Amino acid sequence: MLKLRSSGLSCGVCANFRIPIPRCYMNSITTSSIDVKPKVPLYLRPPSFSASLSELTKWHKWAKNLASSVGSSFINLDNGPDSTLLRRELNWLLQDLIELQHRSVILSRLESGNNENPDVSVALRAPLEEMYCVWRQRIEKRRPFQYVVGCEHWRDLVLSVQEGVLIPRPETEVIIDLVEGVALNNAPELAQGFWADLGTGTGAIAIATARALATHAHGDACGRVIATDLSPVAVAVATSNVQRYGLQDVVQVRKGSWFEPLKDVQGKLAGVLSNPPYIPSGDISGLQAEVGQHEPILALDGGISGTNDLLHLIDGVASMLKPGGFFAFETNGEMQCKFLVEYIENEKPGSFCDMNIVSDFAGIQRFVMGFRR
Repeated sequence: MLKLRSSGLSCGVCANFRIPIPRCYMNSITTSSIDVKPKVPLYLRPPSFSASLSELTKWHKWAKNLASSVGSSFINLDNGPDSTLLRRELNWLLQDLIELQHRSVILSRLESGNNENPDVSVALRAPLEEMYCVWRQRIEKRRPFQYVVGCEHWRDLVLSVQEGVLIPRPETEVIIDLVEGVALNNAPELAQGFWADLGTGTGAIAIATARALATHAHGDACGRVIATDLSPVAVAVATSNVQRYGLQDVVQVRKGSWFEPLKDVQGKLAGVLSNPPYIPSGDISGLQAEVGQHEPILALDGGISGTNDLLHLIDGVASMLKPGGFFAFETNGEMQCKFLVEYIENEKPGSFCDMNIVSDFAGIQRFVMGFRR
């Protein structure tokens, strides 16, 4: 499985690090009941299926031809993926599908068209019938590739993701850079406090923040993260990701809307982070099909101006952060960033200091950050 890969959607410590939770923390912070069983990503499934090399070759040629038939039509339609990217995704899909031991040999033979020993059996993590179905969904229904394989590569993490949960984007990684490069460098004591990731989705921000806190911790004291989400699917997926990285003693996932599950830590938080819904309602219909038709509207639609949830976060963070606490929120771009800064200056005078607007990897002003006075 490739370490890093991007499917073109628009818009630290070791994984088993654990710190015991004090009894008072365990009593006050409990994981919400989970009603949804998260799906297992393709690359983590056991290789319980098989197909002959000739059958796999037939499927590969069909899938490659289907990808090539797209040409640039999706780009012209809504800036979607072109055939080159889709063929690259097909290679990634094969890497996740074929069992590890003979993967490189099989991939080489598929690419070269070598028909030697066509009846040799190839161990697979899913039946070919399923692969025909999911690849047709990828092309004809524009189902996101991350939902097809059940995971997304983000920073140094491989996160489970499925329908009903927002796919983490590369630009959101900047929030972790701000946690490490700004908050923890300027105020090292924040590494020992409680942090919150609001609207956690896959748990990406929460997990990466917990790992960052551990690397900046002094002695045995280390910060902890509370991740909240209103979606039961997101709660299940985030909890699964937290457990897979061995951080269940450091990251707690709670079901609820924004600050509602955090009443017991009001005024005590060292940091509040969020990538909330920020797309204006009128722009949803024009989104890339992979996004607008498949990702959860709850995680996308920010109201008429796109700032409904952002304003709610700004209003709440003043009372949730302890003095000196840090916040960082992702936005839709320059206009929203400037609007939020002006709102804070006019409606929350004297509440925050060292506020700044930070650009993403593409140079777009994307993030608003600051400290509680």
